[in-house]
Amino acid sequence: MKRVTAIDVTRGLVMVIMALDHVRDLLHTSALTQNPTDLATTTPAIFLTRWITHLCAPTFVFLSGTSAYLSLRKRNDGSARQFLRKRGLVLLLLELTIINFAFWFDIHFHSLMLQVIYAIGGGLIILSFVAKLPVKWITIIGLVIVFGHNILQLVPTFADPAARLGWALFFRTDFFSVSPSFALLVGYPLIPWLGIMLVGFACGALMEKPIDDRKPLLFRIGLGALVLFVLLRFLNLYGDPAPWSAQKDGLFTFLSFMNVTKYPPSLLYDLATLGLMLVFFSVIDGVSNTFTRWMTVYGKVPMFYYILHWYLVHISMLVMSFIQGYSFADIPSGPLNFGRPEGAGISLGGVYAVWFGLVLLLYPACKWYGRYKADHPEIGWLRYV
Repeated sequence: MKRVTAIDVTRGLVMVIMALDHVRDLLHTSALTQNPTDLATTTPAIFLTRWITHLCAPTFVFLSGTSAYLSLRKRNDGSARQFLRKRGLVLLLLELTIINFAFWFDIHFHSLMLQVIYAIGGGLIILSFVAKLPVKWITIIGLVIVFGHNILQLVPTFADPAARLGWALFFRTDFFSVSPSFALLVGYPLIPWLGIMLVGFACGALMEKPIDDRKPLLFRIGLGALVLFVLLRFLNLYGDPAPWSAQKDGLFTFLSFMNVTKYPPSLLYDLATLGLMLVFFSVIDGVSNTFTRWMTVYGKVPMFYYILHWYLVHISMLVMSFIQGYSFADIPSGPLNFGRPEGAGISLGGVYAVWFGLVLLLYPACKWYGRYKADHPEIGWLRYV
């Protein structure tokens, strides 16, 4: 079937937005000491800068499932599922090596953080087996996970370290201070994100419909998810471990209402982010203009962009520190330490300026790599990056 360009456009947009969050994490003055979603200390500008980036991970995972479906439809045999399995293993390997080095710039790997690439890699491995099932059953499994996994947050923390680690890898975000020189952060437990991937896989069947049929259907599904989000959030009974409450004014009450939980992704987080994504997808599906063409350049090479942008963001943090008068001797070390000297940082406006510059810098690199991949299908490893 013909390539669905809207997938590349949507993926490209959230990847561009994703870079904003990582620039804020590493360069913003208060990023090391202030939780951007803590209503007691944040500002609306910082909160919304963080919130908009909530769209990124679920969209990335969802569209990974959708792309997997379309890939299997082109060649629905054992070799196609085997490719999904290999790709998942490659992503896990990249997460544990090249990507984690980009986080910390630490050749001794005192820190290990399992993030979205871990979730996607592990999800693709599981999907390579589950894909044998009818799409109807994959849809049901995905929806059961998305709607029901919040119940698992009621399970108390395990005392046994091995059981606690196993539970974290699959169900709950957790931090492990293994020793004074090594720490592990499981940021993206596998199963909650697998639910999103399976729903995305099921959505791939809708992409086979003519564009005039799928556009209104996707819009209604997205709008329905947003309406359900508002209803469940208003009731404050189920769907997120952090209920909203009245704040000092109407704006902060709205922020409290929107302050949904990402680690692990709650039902309300999924409904809000995926609902917005599907509405956007339906609007730009089939549209060709300057914006969509730019976003497609990023969206066609997601792993290349993801790896390269992390290295550029981290290098930018070091350059910022040196410009502000710090030296290599001032760079702190230790587990889960990005290496930013205490006191270094730039304003939120500066964060946006650096972000915009990095995104522009990445454009020609992504365009070149996209063309290189297209011109060299005989190079097997290009399919994985």
